[in-house]
Amino acid sequence: MDTSIFTDKTHIPSNNDLLISLGETYPIWHIIKEYVCLKYSTANEEWNYSGEKYGWSFRIKDKKRVILYLLPRHQHFKVAFVFGQKSTDIILKSHVSETIKNQLQSAKQYAEGRGIRIEIKNENQLNDIKELINIKLSN
Repeated sequence: MDTSIFTDKTHIPSNNDLLISLGETYPIWHIIKEYVCLKYSTANEEWNYSGEKYGWSFRIKDKKRVILYLLPRHQHFKVAFVFGQKSTDIILKSHVSETIKNQLQSAKQYAEGRGIRIEIKNENQLNDIKELINIKLSN
């Protein structure tokens, strides 16, 4: 099962909890978070507890929608996005990796769009994540 490493409803994860749990990927988490805030200065950050099955996740929102989710795992994390059709079309024509494009194309279509989760274990996908953030914020 793909569950947060933080499952205690009574304890909102701290930066220290993240540092310990994410290990070498903690700086990447911070880079992504700061990148969103640099691009969208009024973004709201919040921890969200989604129940016992999923635990705590971190999300960054604008006034109406979630820009992205950061999902803590043991020694790594996932970045989750939901893209509408317009953004999906732009991504499919972008320089984002074929792996991400394929994942997006095969994602189930919901009313709010297609959701993808990208596993982050090193900096290799950082440029793709930044490009996805740019596309999300421009649409």
